[in-house]
Amino acid sequence: MNAPSRPHLPRGPYLLCDDSVLPEISLVDKAARLVAGGARVVQLRMKRTPVREALAATRQVVALCHREGALCLVNDRVDLALLADADGVHVGDEDVPAEDARALLGSGRLVGVTVRDVAGARAAQAAGADYVGLGPIFPTSTKQVPAPVLGLETFASVVRDSPLPVVGIGGVGLVNIASVAAAGAHCAAVVSDALLAADITERVRRLVAAFEQGRSGA
Repeated sequence: MNAPSRPHLPRGPYLLCDDSVLPEISLVDKAARLVAGGARVVQLRMKRTPVREALAATRQVVALCHREGALCLVNDRVDLALLADADGVHVGDEDVPAEDARALLGSGRLVGVTVRDVAGARAAQAAGADYVGLGPIFPTSTKQVPAPVLGLETFASVVRDSPLPVVGIGGVGLVNIASVAAAGAHCAAVVSDALLAADITERVRRLVAAFEQGRSGA
């Protein structure tokens, strides 16, 4: 029997559904608003949610995303990704090592890895990753990051030399997502700029349009 082929990571905004941002709205409701705006990649980041509640939410968000043709990735929690049949995981500096995530997930799911430079991207490729999250590009208040801000020029340089598709991370929003796309990013991760917008769905629509404008040089 042939192994299942892993999904392709779509270009565009990469939306994080984070339990620490706008906590008064459920993860499922937030994900629904993101997908309604055109998000094709949703990452669930659940640092505060109890594990049983997190599993239930992950199953619901995975089902929602798949109905709408979007991917659902889980931050850190390989176990939740497997139990909920998510499309993959994203792991960071203090999470499960990429090679172990790949061993657990098999060949049919995506593995993303946070890196800070080209050497990190090459190591991620050797460990079996499909893409890397590179940053922070800009200052961010959503998450404490023990790494220097790259800026667009350095970011673009790493993107050019990366052996894997790059998701730009850190401080990305409507005011700069076109510049991140123009710098060569495959995707651009957005957290608070979308979730704290007065209208989440409309903000995602605008983020999608701005990313495409940046890609096309419009």
